[in-house]
Amino acid sequence: MSTDQDQISSDVVEAVAGVSRRAREAARPLGSTDRQHKDRILLALARGLRESGAALVEANGEDLERGRENGLSKPLLDRLQLTEERIESLAGSVEEIMALEDPVGRIVAGRTLPNGARLTQTTVPLGVIGVIYEARPNVTVDIAALALKSGNAAILRGGSAAAKTNEMLLSIIREALRTCSAPVDAVQSIDEYGREGATALMTTRGSVDVLIPRGGGDLIQHVVQNARVPVIETGEGNVHIYIDACADPEIARNVVMNAKTSRPSVCNAAETLLIHADAEDAAAETLRALHRAGVGLHIDPRARKWLPESGPDLVSPNDYGEVDEVTGEHFSSEFLGLELAVGVVESLDEAIEHITRYSTGHTEAIVTDSVKSAERFIAEVDAAAVVVNASTRFTDGGQFGLGAEVGISTQKTHARGPMGMGELTTTKWILRGEGQIRP
Repeated sequence: MSTDQDQISSDVVEAVAGVSRRAREAARPLGSTDRQHKDRILLALARGLRESGAALVEANGEDLERGRENGLSKPLLDRLQLTEERIESLAGSVEEIMALEDPVGRIVAGRTLPNGARLTQTTVPLGVIGVIYEARPNVTVDIAALALKSGNAAILRGGSAAAKTNEMLLSIIREALRTCSAPVDAVQSIDEYGREGATALMTTRGSVDVLIPRGGGDLIQHVVQNARVPVIETGEGNVHIYIDACADPEIARNVVMNAKTSRPSVCNAAETLLIHADAEDAAAETLRALHRAGVGLHIDPRARKWLPESGPDLVSPNDYGEVDEVTGEHFSSEFLGLELAVGVVESLDEAIEHITRYSTGHTEAIVTDSVKSAERFIAEVDAAAVVVNASTRFTDGGQFGLGAEVGISTQKTHARGPMGMGELTTTKWILRGEGQIRP
């Protein structure tokens, strides 16, 4: 029976093996590089991003134009776009990572054994990290910066949609390494080898120490189902917000509006709104605000009473979102756009049951004035992040103080939620003796 690996040309397999070999060679000295040297690399990277801002925007414009011609969706185009503001934000996140403590060499545990030998458990880099992603040039910088600060080499597959942008970003990253006398092959790309290269990376055992997919559900599941190397799954964001019976109407409106409309194309944006049947004031304020903002509502018929057909606060039928009846398919969808599934529940128990059924384990939120309800929600909802009375958009490595993130893991491994530098390390046991032998 043939496999994905059988379909790859030998030239691509050999080329990716060469990339992996050089990455492993670069990872060895990088893993023992001191913090000062690593921070100098990051400082050079941040400077390079700022100095190349105009050229990056120009290169990114070519990718955007090609994406439009190829019918790339609006959410992907939004993720693909680099503006001067976003480049400055990227440079700032690199500097935030630079300011964080070095995650390598931290003693996790230690003790002296009865025979006098000294035992310590110390953090060390994972080694070589592979990341497969699509139309997200910011990931190129985030991964490089986090990998370098944590002493890891990175192999990147950024997809054809961002080819020009990623090519320039990689050049900036490698120039920062070169000017700081660090191994240039600590960050490499296999974009030139296309999908065959990605398949070679994920099906050739020993090519990387861990593989992380970032993107839509189809990409993530393809990697998870076909990879023969260790994978940390970054999950889809079917994110829920539950408005409890005693929720403050203003807080509910503001939280839901921010979670849905501030940047709907990202994985921490809300996709389903659950409303307690008795939360009439909060429901009416929230749904009307969403409607006026142009959000398409797939709505439970029981919630229709909270949303007027027209009125003085609704300027024109053309200015607000369409409304139709919600289905199970809507509740299962990650829209990544200005659409929202809306359900009505009779109790907190029903809300938790609904979330348990449809959640992807990313982020779940409750808006409530009840401490008891909040604590039950925290205890019983199984997700990488649980939020009380705040926007789900906070589930992000930068917002959590990690500087940036490799991805948001929905697995229950050592990495869950936003993955920063700490999740790119493992531990090594070190035993120091003076000739002790085991009886």
